Amino acid sequence: MSAAENRYDEPRDPRQDRPLAGLFADLARESANLARSEIALAKAELTDKASEAAGGIAFIAVGGLVAFAGVLFLLASAVLGLSNVLAPWLSALIVGLVVLAVGGILAYVGKNRLSPANLRPRRTMNTLDEDKRWAKAQLAR
Repeated sequence: MSAAENRYDEPRDPRQDRPLAGLFADLARESANLARSEIALAKAELTDKASEAAGGIAFIAVGGLVAFAGVLFLLASAVLGLSNVLAPWLSALIVGLVVLAVGGILAYVGKNRLSPANLRPRRTMNTLDEDKRWAKAQLAR
């Protein structure tokens, strides 16, 4: 078997036969596809985070309304306390404190949902880091 015949039996990488301009065109096209995919992922993740933020804002709003109702009960208890010496205002005070506690808990839950750590697009950042590592590895070859 001659050297020429042996050369054709080996598996060949089709990229080795392509001109350098074609490889750069492929690189540009794939880079653009990658950028479009990353932008689509970021949009989807930011939409998801926006809906989470809306839920947190709703909890804060409901918590504020409930706390406001608690303040109204506390004011009613003060009025009843001044007008009557004992029993009616005590019950209004207890209800007002409970309503305030519930409102505080709801506002706290809503605030935690709006923390910057919850709003960070983690998947997008992770894929960008992976892409960066891949690109560095490709350039090192």
